[in-house]
Amino acid sequence: MNVIEHFFIGWCIASVSPALDRRERLIVTTAAVIPDIDGLGMLVEIPTRNTNHPLLWWTDYHHILAHNIGFAIVFTALAFAMARRRTLTAILSAVAFHSHILGDVVGARGPDGYQWPIPYLLPFSRTPELTWDGQWPLNGWQNFVITAIALVITFYVAWSRGYSPLGYVSERADAAFVATLRHRFPMRTAADGERRK
Repeated sequence: MNVIEHFFIGWCIASVSPALDRRERLIVTTAAVIPDIDGLGMLVEIPTRNTNHPLLWWTDYHHILAHNIGFAIVFTALAFAMARRRTLTAILSAVAFHSHILGDVVGARGPDGYQWPIPYLLPFSRTPELTWDGQWPLNGWQNFVITAIALVITFYVAWSRGYSPLGYVSERADAAFVATLRHRFPMRTAADGERRK
């Protein structure tokens, strides 16, 4: 799955509990994206790929450094330490992190058919590596459907609870987005139902 899809899935997991505040939702959402930090090697690999000394940091380390139980434990501990609602934030962060692993196992096959196996038990063991022979392509229709569902949930949470991921960038823009949604799709009150009777 791509990083945008992981982000919105993480946001949906962070929105499971209205008890989490903005910072805690950000921690949980980050947990769904953070495994791809080991993909930043692409920034070095692409410019050096056709040189005499290519730095294959993406090829050699993607799905190795951060897609594993060791990194999950470290991030979950950090989530616990940084949150006010520690246990809930840590549990949802662990779920979000593992949603990333699951998403990559089921829906991240490259155009060349390579599956990017995940040595999940690192740093304790290199084996087994997680793969699935039914893995769909990164640009498969399944990923588009999952993204659409995550967006519908995101819009619903924005409409019903009054916040969206846009709040991570700008609270004013988030408030305007929520107001627009609520104007377009007004909330019904008990009084509205009484008037209809």
